[in-house]
Amino acid sequence: MNTIAFFEIQSTHPKREVDFYQAVFGWKATLDPSAPIELYRLETEGIEGAILKRPVDTPPTHQGTNAFTCSIQVADFDATEKSIIKNGGHVAMQKFAVPGKCWQGYFLDADHNVFGIFEVDANAK
Repeated sequence: MNTIAFFEIQSTHPKREVDFYQAVFGWKATLDPSAPIELYRLETEGIEGAILKRPVDTPPTHQGTNAFTCSIQVADFDATEKSIIKNGGHVAMQKFAVPGKCWQGYFLDADHNVFGIFEVDANAK
């Protein structure tokens, strides 16, 4: 109990977000025809999630995150960062060391949702 078991990514353009996350992380997405809104179920190597049509307006640019931000563990931070940018994402916070733990950074996806990536590295400093 009390384990994070599901995540949502809201988007003005869900199919564009599906394409972004499939290209960057290799996640599988399936449109759910039984959902009352446009919703794609996501299969990842971790928990399940969904990309769905944003029910309200997109928050203004440069507004602080009013959400629960997820970070994705990757094997190669630099290669993943290049893929994020190539596929329409943007750097929100440059790569930084969490000393003795990992390399961390934050990005905006194609619809300006914030997410993090990290590469475990005990030598990070």
